[in-house]
Amino acid sequence: MKNSLLTLFLKGLKKSPEWEKYWSKSELKKNYEVVVIGGGGHGLATAYYLAKNHGIKDIAVIEKGYVGGGNSGRNTEVVRSNYLWDDAAKLYEFSLKLWQDLSSELNLNVMYSKKGVLSLGHSLQEMRDISRRVNSNMLNGIDSELLNVAEVKKKVPLINDSTDIRYPVLGASFQPRGGNADHDAMVWGFARAAHSLGVDIVEDCEVFDAKVDGGKITGINTTKGFISANKVAVAVAGNSSVIAQMAKINLPIETHPLQAWVTEPIKPCLDVVIMSNTVHAYISQTTKGELLAGAGIDSYNSYAQRGGFHVLENAIAAIVELFPVFSRLRMLRQWAGIVDVSPDACPIIGKTDVNGLYINCGWGTGGYKATPGSGWVFAHTVAHDNPHELNAAFSIERFQTGRLIDEHGAAGVAH
Repeated sequence: MKNSLLTLFLKGLKKSPEWEKYWSKSELKKNYEVVVIGGGGHGLATAYYLAKNHGIKDIAVIEKGYVGGGNSGRNTEVVRSNYLWDDAAKLYEFSLKLWQDLSSELNLNVMYSKKGVLSLGHSLQEMRDISRRVNSNMLNGIDSELLNVAEVKKKVPLINDSTDIRYPVLGASFQPRGGNADHDAMVWGFARAAHSLGVDIVEDCEVFDAKVDGGKITGINTTKGFISANKVAVAVAGNSSVIAQMAKINLPIETHPLQAWVTEPIKPCLDVVIMSNTVHAYISQTTKGELLAGAGIDSYNSYAQRGGFHVLENAIAAIVELFPVFSRLRMLRQWAGIVDVSPDACPIIGKTDVNGLYINCGWGTGGYKATPGSGWVFAHTVAHDNPHELNAAFSIERFQTGRLIDEHGAAGVAH
């Protein structure tokens, strides 16, 4: 019986027409107007908006592995914009608005789900901080609500609202438009859209050196040969400092592992994203029924895509305390990405001291949610050799002037 079913299945495959490829394999040219290093969401979005918004079509996106194989495929798909300071809030809000229409923009369903994001408070001081952030969001026109314990319990009936647990829930902030969006669909959508506008996408092409002549970048050496370029845009989360060092630029960032995991699928029981800075854990439920969870960054520096077991264990213990019923679930798989963290938990987006070299890095745990907005403003910066008004405050010079944008409170949980 099994053999006959397998035979029918294989016959069906042979009769099926070839699926249309989202983008075709590009032959690498010797020179380009712009080379984008990094074939993840930020790099592909940058290339797409360079072509669409600024008419620059002579672009190559080069990726050392496969498209979307880095942090773009190793995150937990949470999108939100409830940041504290004006500069950060406006950038993330701009990105969230792009997420809302991204399926139509790319003609591919990115499965953006406005399920809402709850940020829990477990102490009086944390509730004061949450209240401050809610008020700041409202002043910036960003949807945000302050909830008490009863209102949290109403939205999440399964949550443990006992006052006897280690970190009792005292309230939360809630952003209704926050939620999830599919990372694979986003990457494929930007790749297909960029390629349709003439952008070359080249995989398995690693950069190992940058050529700088007279203070200007003239090209890069790759495993597929030398590529000359008028401009080079770097968007390689996790390896930003490595690429920058090739041009003798020292970035003020640290690289850390960031872990996440999913459980076996269960019936729908959690229709919001729950996050907690205090316990450094967060959780949501996927459309397949899996519980998707994550922790804060591992404290040590590393370029390895794996994390420490103790971080995983502590986060799971905290989640089980908040949701005792989840203790019976089995973990399906666990993974880790690597993230670049700046001193103020905000990105670096802009020009460098090397003429023609631009950097987009330091997003830490907030890179995924900012993908479309990041690509939009970075493309503007590269095209005009000047920052967009939304990323002007995120230049590398702020670490010399002291005008930092401290978002450790809003970015304290990794997602």
